[in-house]
Amino acid sequence: MKRKICIITGTRAEYGLLRPLIEKIDNDDELQLQLIVTGMHLSPEFGLTYKEIENDGYTINEKIEVLLSSDTPSGISKSMGLAMIGFSDVFERLKPEMVVLLGDRYEIFAVASAAMVSGVPIAHLYGGETGSGTIDNMLRHAITKFSRIHFTSTDFYRKRVIQLGENPGCVYNVGSLGVENIYNLKLMSKEELEKDINFIIDNKTILFTFHPLSLEPNLAKSQFREILSAFSRIENLKVIFTKCNSDTGGRIINEMIDEYVGDNRNTTISFYSLGTIRYLSAVKCVKAVVGNSSSGIVEVPSLGTYTLNIGKRQDGRIQSETIFNCEPIEKEVYEKLSMIIDIPNLSKTNNPYEKKDTSANIIKIIKEQLLINKFEEKKFYDIDF
Repeated sequence: MKRKICIITGTRAEYGLLRPLIEKIDNDDELQLQLIVTGMHLSPEFGLTYKEIENDGYTINEKIEVLLSSDTPSGISKSMGLAMIGFSDVFERLKPEMVVLLGDRYEIFAVASAAMVSGVPIAHLYGGETGSGTIDNMLRHAITKFSRIHFTSTDFYRKRVIQLGENPGCVYNVGSLGVENIYNLKLMSKEELEKDINFIIDNKTILFTFHPLSLEPNLAKSQFREILSAFSRIENLKVIFTKCNSDTGGRIINEMIDEYVGDNRNTTISFYSLGTIRYLSAVKCVKAVVGNSSSGIVEVPSLGTYTLNIGKRQDGRIQSETIFNCEPIEKEVYEKLSMIIDIPNLSKTNNPYEKKDTSANIIKIIKEQLLINKFEEKKFYDIDF
């Protein structure tokens, strides 16, 4: 009898990372895929990206509406409440034997809470990582404590999960699924991408994503204005914008993107979602990835592209030598981005998040744990001080 493994996705980026796992579980003779879609996937405002999942040929078992038309702390708290209610019912109906969760978003924390109370073991991807200025750190570490199996992207992060009191025998360094995608997906050529998005890419083109800091939402507008002012100072700069998630302050930035693109139609374009293949293809073709997305830290170095990481959102993450950092101040962004544009293009660099057979190893470990582990009461693992 097949073992039921439930994968949950709430955002376009998350689905792109989880896709190799979804494919392997769906094709496995011993496992049964249960796929639940929630969050921004179901929102017209964010592009109804659940359709991308269906277009990839996967059956969505459940669609759980949780997103309210508000990005305030109150609205996000209410969305978390809706997620707990909805997923409690889903776990009762589907009775999964394990749920796979990725990351640190608020809806994933709510799902983890419901799974923990429902007695469904959680396999969590990418605990032990840190950032700054958002609630993500607290959510990620809390999900770690709810989880029974842990998959980290570097050995340093594995040690940090163990430091949180998790049994070393259940914590595995498997590398990044996002990096694995780069080598397993057929990416578009520059010409194919340009035709598909109707935008010409040259050596002064950047790909830009900037998320507001949930602990400092009042700074989003002023910080983003500084960044756009820096862009305006660079002659012939071309920008491919990808818009914000449903985080606190995200709508402000999306409105500013719309206004900037409207004023610079010949040199800019924006998307709610490029999808995994178009996004990675764009990363490969542009001069730099700019903003504060974790993708700039984790995946971009493996495509031989520079990253300009702005602000403190990714503070504490391990970085390769191809990543430059600056504050969201016009002068700093202008100087660092101008420098990157003027230096030679990269060849491939060493990426600390790169590891072979990431998704295959995750599936192998899940199977092993399902066979040997009864998932009894968790014990706090004390490191030897």
